[in-house]
Amino acid sequence: MTPLDLAIRGGTIVTASDSFIADIGVRGGKIVQISETIENALETVDATGLMVLPGGVDGHVHLSQPTSDGTVMADDFESGTRSAAAGGNTTILPFALQEKGRSLRQCVTEYHEKAEGNCLVDVSFHLIVSDPTPQVLGQELPALVKDGYTSFKVFMTYDDLMLTDSQLLEVFEVARREKALVMVHAEGHDAIKHMTRKLEESGKTAPYYHALAHSEIAEREATHRAISHAQLTDIPIVIVHVSGRDPMEQIQWARKRGLKVFAETCPQYIALTKDDLQGLNMDFEGAKYVCSPPPRDQAGQDAIWEGLRDGTFDIFSSDHAPFQFQGSNNTGKDNPNARTSFKWVPNGIPGVETRLPILFSEGVSKGRISIERFVALTSTNPARLYGLYPRKGSLVVGADADIVLWDREKTATIRQQDLHHGADYTPYEGMEITGWPVRTILRGKTIMVDGEVTGSKGDGAYCSREISDFI
Repeated sequence: MTPLDLAIRGGTIVTASDSFIADIGVRGGKIVQISETIENALETVDATGLMVLPGGVDGHVHLSQPTSDGTVMADDFESGTRSAAAGGNTTILPFALQEKGRSLRQCVTEYHEKAEGNCLVDVSFHLIVSDPTPQVLGQELPALVKDGYTSFKVFMTYDDLMLTDSQLLEVFEVARREKALVMVHAEGHDAIKHMTRKLEESGKTAPYYHALAHSEIAEREATHRAISHAQLTDIPIVIVHVSGRDPMEQIQWARKRGLKVFAETCPQYIALTKDDLQGLNMDFEGAKYVCSPPPRDQAGQDAIWEGLRDGTFDIFSSDHAPFQFQGSNNTGKDNPNARTSFKWVPNGIPGVETRLPILFSEGVSKGRISIERFVALTSTNPARLYGLYPRKGSLVVGADADIVLWDREKTATIRQQDLHHGADYTPYEGMEITGWPVRTILRGKTIMVDGEVTGSKGDGAYCSREISDFI
């Protein structure tokens, strides 16, 4: 009998619905056997005492993305996917952003050029539609969906990205015709602008006031409006990076009425609060925590945990949007404009490498969620929602051999010096973690072991996607 390429032996296999001890056999990058004992393999990994999970699928990552103010993102595809591999991820979904006035198709082509040959894990692209011209709506977007770009994101805030209600409805109509999935950044632009102006007039310009300008009320209102537009056009939507109870209640309201509204939350909403934006003493250190929506208060954290347990949230993503704090040539968060007002601080924090350890430690290790729920939130559900399942997000015969081994007893402290991303800080510095990924396997090849990334540029491939089987 021809030997297998790889056997993973003696571990506890965990899926979104079950846990059991068995061996996994791999050939040609695929799982070809799951049985009690597998012996005939060219390479054997002893997983005794470890948990064997499907590789993480991070459905919300920003890499090499242009910004309106010229700030450079801290991660390109090489550093971003290296960081993803170190954190137990085997697939990530970054965004190909359409800049206003430009062809969406051309932006996608250029984004592929940035990624080609530079990825250590597999990638697939969401689109960002910022300029829904007749050409984009009538030709480019439908053609791209047919080409496997089956999800795209729209913004309800940011001057250079937001769509009007009329534009949102037009984009939603295209999604309905093409059966694409729309991701919505739901924050009320006018409310944020109003609050920002009032705060600045009162001299309240420190990073902390970002959390007040981007209020949960503005998030709640926009979430309800996005849901109403989706109901009117009869499409499913994903409300991304939900931060607290108010927007959660809008999602729950919609579901009780039979609407297909999916929900995502992120590590910052279970590990940070708005108090972190105060820095040491309302100083500029708080800029390290500026993201949108911002972290809320302890009650908001408690609500997010409720949603992670009760099924309000379908997926748990990083929303990795890395910037340097210091930067070079004043392009980091700490730049002259940002020192004048919180509104100029680049929005976003790094998190692709720490997403899984934070949820495992705070959720599974502390008994808040089961290990099966962890797998569903971080791997299986995002793979299903975004048209990658069962190739990704599952440990079944025929799936890609994307596997991560977890040591649930391993303790570690998150430290910037140990991370692989391109940012010069982590917002989770000093956080104590119990449970850590110790080996990442991409299509049968080990790309990380015991914290050392052993994979190479080019190991990762681009994945075209199908229409979501959730829809």
